[in-house]
Amino acid sequence: MNALLVDDDYFVVAALEKKMNWKALSIENVYTAYNVAQAQDILKQHPIQILICDIEMPQGSGLELLAWIRQEHYSVQAIFLTNYADFNYAQKAIVLQSFDYFLKPIEFDKLGLIIQKAVAKANEVQNNEKAIREGYFWEKNQNKLVEHFWRRVINCKTSLSNSSSISQSIAEQNLAYQMTDMFLPVLVNFFPYDESLAKKDKDLFDYALLNVLYESFQDPLYTIETILEYKDFNWIAVLKWNHAPDSRFVESICSSFIQKANQFLKCDACCNIAISSRLLDIHPVLRHLIQMNEEMIKCRNQIFFLESYRQNAAAYTPPNLAYLEELLNRCDPAAFLEETSRYLHGLVKSNKVNASALRLFRLDLVQLVYSFLKDMEIEAHKLYAGKTNDQLFMQSLNSIEDMEKYLRYLVNTATEHREFIEQPKSVVEEIKHRISTHYGDDLTRTSLAETVYLNPDYLARLFKKETGVPLGTYIIQARIRVAKQLLETTHLSVNTIARKVGYTNYSYFSKLFKQDIGCTPIEYRKNRQIAKPATSAGRDGAISGFS
Repeated sequence: MNALLVDDDYFVVAALEKKMNWKALSIENVYTAYNVAQAQDILKQHPIQILICDIEMPQGSGLELLAWIRQEHYSVQAIFLTNYADFNYAQKAIVLQSFDYFLKPIEFDKLGLIIQKAVAKANEVQNNEKAIREGYFWEKNQNKLVEHFWRRVINCKTSLSNSSSISQSIAEQNLAYQMTDMFLPVLVNFFPYDESLAKKDKDLFDYALLNVLYESFQDPLYTIETILEYKDFNWIAVLKWNHAPDSRFVESICSSFIQKANQFLKCDACCNIAISSRLLDIHPVLRHLIQMNEEMIKCRNQIFFLESYRQNAAAYTPPNLAYLEELLNRCDPAAFLEETSRYLHGLVKSNKVNASALRLFRLDLVQLVYSFLKDMEIEAHKLYAGKTNDQLFMQSLNSIEDMEKYLRYLVNTATEHREFIEQPKSVVEEIKHRISTHYGDDLTRTSLAETVYLNPDYLARLFKKETGVPLGTYIIQARIRVAKQLLETTHLSVNTIARKVGYTNYSYFSKLFKQDIGCTPIEYRKNRQIAKPATSAGRDGAISGFS
């Protein structure tokens, strides 16, 4: 397999040539060119399967080169590099059947995965061309039939749930299985919620994941029949054995795989190992394995065995909620989280935790924190509104570590905001700042209370206690101060000024102005406007002058 690098920037070509591990990518020869003409000469002289090419070049673009390649019917997988996320470029690249479109600066790890996929695609094209020439696709179709068979066994609750239906399906699809063949399914969970590639590019992550899975589970003692994703980030590998496998051997394979997942996929994982079974008994084994995966609360990077799992119907025993409440009231989140972690890991150790128990535990803790906030008139449903809370809440039942992460967010947010609220002067200053920067908005007790997540009535009482002025009166006074400054320093109409300070009804504005100042806005302007008018007819910038 050969690759061609094309870029008018010598340093980009040199960096690609030196920093990519071409041998590991199954690339035997790497050719370089610095313009379209040089690239065309190389393509005429050497078989090139992978093209990595800049789009913007002074002597002909990468898109023109690819158009020529397609015209000449060269079988090349093209990966474009560009500094610009231009839709027109991407659209033309798609029309010309480019393999991928990669923005500079170059991330070599990610580009390596893309090249690896391009190599796989080039091999597939070559194999398909060979198959067309030889007139068969048997091997490719057989792999698809095998995957389809196992997907039906895994997903279907009835259609392949007995030996006769399995036997019939084998015969119909001409699969080389016997009902006495021995299989061992392994269900793998991935936890890609932090900085893994899955968060940015799920397809690329899945491709890398399959490479790691197939590499980890290769062994002469068994064959990998299929590896498929039965729901997001939950994969099942079906292994076919000549004899019943040794559990310690399978455990060592899974342990090695978890280490590779941590290293190469940059995510945590755990493996659930089923019981080895003959094909005629495989359906209930798979159902029990999936049931265990749904019910059991996992610790990351651990291995679990179906044979040692027992469905736990024990009643939920809550933690010491009175003690946890005391720690909250002391504003000691570290001690609170240490106690909840001790409780959770104790449940895991005694095998007394399942999804139902963890859900009840979460409910108790959320109610405890919400009650703690309510004592200070903090509206928890607004404090925790947002994407971060929703995501952590949804993930909290996936593993003990996910629950601990959610609790850290829940408790730290609560204690930090309560400490802020317990300083009335800070709260009042925050509200004053909000009024001074948003005087033209629809300011109400409710809208202002939302900025500090407090009950509106409580905020109004707190504000008056600290300032001696009712909140509504302070808003009016703040707006009148801005209106006075605008009347003195600009030529804006009184109607425009009224709207700028939050009053759409001019008559109401004029009434409030006269009550506060003793004259109408027009009279005030006549009496106070500065001798030299502003050079700009409308100085609309931020207004200062708030005390």
